[in-house]
Amino acid sequence: MMLKSLLGYQSGVIGEATESHIQKKLYENGINKSLQSNFNVIVKLSEELLSKWSSIPQSQHVPLCQYMLGFAMKSVTQTAMGSIFEDDQEVLRFRKNHDTIWSEIGKGFLDGSIERSPTRKKQYENALLEMETILKKAIKERRGKNPGRHVFMDSLLQGNLSDKQVLEDCMIFSLAGCVITANLCTWAIYFLTTAEGVQEKLYKEVTQVLGKGPITMEKMEQLSYCRQILCETVRTASLTPISARLQELEGRIDQHVIPKETLVLYALGVVLQDITAWPSAYRFNPERFEEQTAKQNLTLLGFSGSQECPELRFAYMVATILLSVLVRKLHLLPVKGQVMETKYELVTSPKEEAWITLSKRN
Repeated sequence: MMLKSLLGYQSGVIGEATESHIQKKLYENGINKSLQSNFNVIVKLSEELLSKWSSIPQSQHVPLCQYMLGFAMKSVTQTAMGSIFEDDQEVLRFRKNHDTIWSEIGKGFLDGSIERSPTRKKQYENALLEMETILKKAIKERRGKNPGRHVFMDSLLQGNLSDKQVLEDCMIFSLAGCVITANLCTWAIYFLTTAEGVQEKLYKEVTQVLGKGPITMEKMEQLSYCRQILCETVRTASLTPISARLQELEGRIDQHVIPKETLVLYALGVVLQDITAWPSAYRFNPERFEEQTAKQNLTLLGFSGSQECPELRFAYMVATILLSVLVRKLHLLPVKGQVMETKYELVTSPKEEAWITLSKRN
């Protein structure tokens, strides 16, 4: 919702409550259905990344952020819009515009600096226009055909939405899905390099659940420790430090009136690092999610359970597949002396490139 507002999109943000609810459910169900029908696509992309990483010498530093953004973009675009994005040139074109748009959404709109720079604003507007052209091309290609594998866009096209609504929802999923997935995978792998015991416990769970067979939807549900790792990654990194919700009815806090249809921001990052809710809050400790209280706290904040945002649900599944594929074959190792600084925007990311090294498991 916050992203829609920043992009200037209105459909489903303000208007008839019933229509907005129907569109929201269509969006969520579309992501769920596309996850199921594109499961093997994500597995294939994960195995392709494993193949690349397996060929890298152990002494070579690997740029984690760069790899994870590329992996996330392929996962999101192919799941959202189909086979057109199996072409690497289309992905590169998408990435160029995505990076320009997201850099301004993450900073320029929040601090107002984009309004003080006509050049940056023009670059942003051009990138948004070109991205919309890419999406219109994908809509045209999938409308009225038997396109084969079901993707997110198909659910929207079948849902009696206007082309404008389809374009806006695809834009939201493409932008948010890429950044959330990339950074969840980046932080999860980085934290695993700093916690050898956690990584080995994950390896044991993966080998026990999967044996020598491939990961499947059914087996993925059994990877409970992997889910704990991802929940703790979201918490430790404060993956989405702020969220927003439209005030449906007029509200009041003390003497302050919150008018109906006000966009209210929630400081989630503060709560995720609150030592009264999370003992040793700055320590990466997936074992804390063995406790029901920790799971409930995360659910109440919208990072798990029924309140979980659909883009994060997508990211959880992609990250689970990727980690299960990587840790079966590779040790994920830290680069000594690296100090990781954090950049807090709509989605939290490393301030500079995160470097890791790799070695093959026997």
